[in-house]
Order: sequence, then structure tokens, then C-alpha cells
Amino acid sequence: MNDLRTRIESALEYCRPFLKIDGGNIELVSIDEAAGIVDIRFLGACATCPLKIMTLRAGIERAIMLEAPEIKRIEEVS
Repeated sequence: MNDLRTRIESALEYCRPFLKIDGGNIELVSIDEAAGIVDIRFLGACATCPLKIMTLRAGIERAIMLEAPEIKRIEEVS
């Protein structure tokens, strides 16, 4: 099985085209493997979008958890 960081980056790569359509992007900030928490940062237009929490929970989180089921939570950091 691929290492965790690679799988998470793969999930983010899948999501990026959808974010870039609206002038945004996302970056992986950190992974706490012991706690199963991933920190991400929204960039560009996504950073100030009022719908970013929906994007995080319904899109980004779902994609990451499909690739890395050991992850329990995705958090946004600024």
C-alpha cells in the first residue's frame, strides 16, 4: 500500500481541478498519523469562499477518507 502522504496528495490532486475552476486551490499542511488528523489550507478564491466548509466536508474530506480510511478528520488551518 502507498504511504499515507502519497495517498492524501493523490486525493487532493483529484479535487484540485474542481477548486481551480473557481480560482482556488488547496495544500496539505500536516498529517498527524497517530490521531488520524489531516490539516489543509485553502488558497486563492477558496480561502475566502463562504461555502468552503461544504467543500471541505462533502468533497475534500470524502476524497481523502476514500484514499486513506485511517484518517478520521480533516481540519482547515489558516
